[in-house]
Amino acid sequence: MKPDIFVHTIVNGSYNAPFFVTRFREALFHFSALYDAFDINIARDNEERLMFEREFYGREAMNAIACEGLERVERPETYKQWQVRCTRAGLRPLPLDQDLLKIFKGKVKAWYHKDFVIDQDSDWMLQGWKGRIVYASSCWVPA
Repeated sequence: MKPDIFVHTIVNGSYNAPFFVTRFREALFHFSALYDAFDINIARDNEERLMFEREFYGREAMNAIACEGLERVERPETYKQWQVRCTRAGLRPLPLDQDLLKIFKGKVKAWYHKDFVIDQDSDWMLQGWKGRIVYASSCWVPA
């Protein structure tokens, strides 16, 4: 496969550990950030919020915490682990457009809650809540 460009957005999670206690702790931190963002920004009785929490975050959390071996479907990794994986696959990252990143940061600062985070690490755009990076995006091309 030789894509012209590979746009990669990942859940930045480190709750893929084989040991339950480690996996539980990391999943707790990850999902606490997501639920906290919902709690502050969306009313608790909002039907769409309840559906999203149940059908998406709830299922992901249950899978990460309660399932072992082949039963586990979600196996998130950090963006730094994906950096290594993409490089080994023969891809190289494209630099982020600094003007576009500045626009994103400005819009988040102006229109969203102060605890939303847009940041950069190398060629990754990071999105998070209260300092915890939840999602990461990057663009890659064949090396």
